[in-house]
Amino acid sequence: MNPKSRSDTYGRRINRSHSTVVATIVPYLSVLIASLTPMFFIATALPIIPPLGFMMLLAWRLVRPGLLPVWAGFPLGLFDDLFSGQPLGSAILLWSVAMIAIELIETRFPWRSFAQDWFTAGLILLVYVPAAMLVSGGELTLVALGPQLMLSILVFPLFARLVARLDQMRLTRWRTVG
Repeated sequence: MNPKSRSDTYGRRINRSHSTVVATIVPYLSVLIASLTPMFFIATALPIIPPLGFMMLLAWRLVRPGLLPVWAGFPLGLFDDLFSGQPLGSAILLWSVAMIAIELIETRFPWRSFAQDWFTAGLILLVYVPAAMLVSGGELTLVALGPQLMLSILVFPLFARLVARLDQMRLTRWRTVG
């Protein structure tokens, strides 16, 4: 085997670090894209589509605890308010309160497990979805919110899995110029 070819095969991957731009942007960009995604679904009389942007934010905060700062709920909530049709300030308030609540839970219970994360996300979603409906001026009926709440809680593990994959991609070695 030619030593040059072996060096070319493995030498390009040695001493390569991940791109700080990609590592920084992926969590925020994934939340923004998830906030825009419900616009592509058909509108129905009852809300069925979970709050995808909020669930992505929860998943990033619970799967990677130190990655998003507590204040990230404000700008991401502002973006969600601009595109979701909710009154301006509702997602800002609710997302910021959720980030503070997660921070308090993580301070109180420092050990981590998937069951704890799913339970935490479920409790936060049980508060968030009715609160978002009340803030938007809708009537609080469990018949209307039941399917959306159940789907949100049951789909959260898929979001956690997606965040784990995105985190893996975020930390892979990207070719840097220089």
